[in-house]
Amino acid sequence: MNSPLDFINDPVVLRIAKLLLWILAIVLSIGFLRKILKKRIENVSVRYKAQKGVEVIGYILIALLILMAFTVENIKDYTIIIGLFTAGITFTLQELILSIAGSFYIFFVRVYKPGDRIEINGIKGDVIDIDSIYTTLMEIGEWVSSDNYSGRIVKISNAFVFKGPIKNYSMDFPFVWDELNILVTYDSDVALAKKIVLEKATEFLSDYTEKSLAKWEEMVEHYYIENAKIAPTLAISPTDNWIAINLRYITDYKLRRITKHELFEQIVLALMATDGKVNLASTTLQLLKIPELDIHLKQ
Repeated sequence: MNSPLDFINDPVVLRIAKLLLWILAIVLSIGFLRKILKKRIENVSVRYKAQKGVEVIGYILIALLILMAFTVENIKDYTIIIGLFTAGITFTLQELILSIAGSFYIFFVRVYKPGDRIEINGIKGDVIDIDSIYTTLMEIGEWVSSDNYSGRIVKISNAFVFKGPIKNYSMDFPFVWDELNILVTYDSDVALAKKIVLEKATEFLSDYTEKSLAKWEEMVEHYYIENAKIAPTLAISPTDNWIAINLRYITDYKLRRITKHELFEQIVLALMATDGKVNLASTTLQLLKIPELDIHLKQ
């Protein structure tokens, strides 16, 4: 009768013991990963699919280990099979892996942060939360005009930081350029109209101009970018019906709509106070006179 020591040292017994330890490690890993996914992923559907994916991968890995335990002798064969299987896992869970990698990229590179206004994957809004899987936005635009909130909360996968451009309205330079067209008739005093528009814009936007100038100087020092004119500027463009005075100015990225409204209101009131020297234009229709007809009827 063989001694217990001989039984323990038997190659088959050792192989089975190693196999059981590997299976135990995989089962514990499945439970650990499921708990992490449950805490990290809020979306019920995504969480369910991720947990099921971990289970399926774990069971396949156990099946491969059992197969290798009785058919593969060389440890090199183990590493090759494990390497191929790891590649399969990476391909299957690439979206989840990209999302987690994207969260690290967002955190360390500072692509955007909570409070920034961004546009990503065609969706524009203010960032209200960033977790390990998703970026949460308060959406702006869509069925409402200008930069107003629509009221919808949008969750975007962090993987999108690797898949397309990210438009940040507030990083480094929290101002945007906007334009306003003032339309005046051809019989107006255009020089007076230009003077009034520029004076009102310069006065009304002086605070934005001063604050943005300091920020723009920092931008020029930090980036390879040409110096731009921050103060309001005008451009004249004649059309068939009127003369368009195009006002270009800088404003806070969150106050673009209200700034345009108040600025236009002040300019219009100033132009209307010129006693007819400057008249606002509108679409003009010219009716042609019908020529007189001399008709003779025979009896």
